[in-house]
Amino acid sequence: MSKAEEFRALHRGRAPGDPLVLPGPWDAAAARVFAEAGFPALATPSAGVAASLGYEDGATPADEMFAAVARIARAVDVPVSADVEGGYGLAPKELVERLLEAGAVGCNLEDSDGGVLKDPHAHAEFLAGVREAAADRLFVNARVDVFAHGDGDPERAIERAALYRAAGADCVYPILAPADVVPLLRSGIEGPLNLLARPDGPAPAELGELGATRVTFGPGLQRRATAALREIAAGLLP
Repeated sequence: MSKAEEFRALHRGRAPGDPLVLPGPWDAAAARVFAEAGFPALATPSAGVAASLGYEDGATPADEMFAAVARIARAVDVPVSADVEGGYGLAPKELVERLLEAGAVGCNLEDSDGGVLKDPHAHAEFLAGVREAAADRLFVNARVDVFAHGDGDPERAIERAALYRAAGADCVYPILAPADVVPLLRSGIEGPLNLLARPDGPAPAELGELGATRVTFGPGLQRRATAALREIAAGLLP
């Protein structure tokens, strides 16, 4: 079984309360920590990788992002999915080639640009192109940014999710969806559902009970590690 097949299989048959938990490594060292802890797969966060490279979120050059993903994928034996933001303006075929060259088995793709939601039909066409170019070699996680950059209407999120699933997305990710709307999203969205775990929100198991197939953390883990490092640094001062 290839790593891509292994990764896809991890999404199947998840019991309520037992979502696939995917920590987000921002560099190779973090990836090894998570893999050694026993997580079966990892999902890089674009904002966390950007911070590790000295960039603001959304400002990482494509070459540096793919190089960072490649270092992470090389460092561990478990499957690694990559957050590649909006795709860096690459055509689907080239984007797929770059991801596969980096060793990724999946990708996150956002449906907003500069804080503005993309036309959902145009984005669905893009996702269909990615799926066609990738076939089964990549697990495509389509982010739905209605709660991050739209009006927060769950029905609009469900509509966009349906378009993306029809285009071939393996999973949809309504980032920042409030916990109280997750049951509605779950009832209206077919297939795997990715939810974001936040420090002030439900734990991964609770998100699973609400309907999450998988749980990711965005840059949250990198930020917690940075906060811990600040405390260590402060303790070193005389």
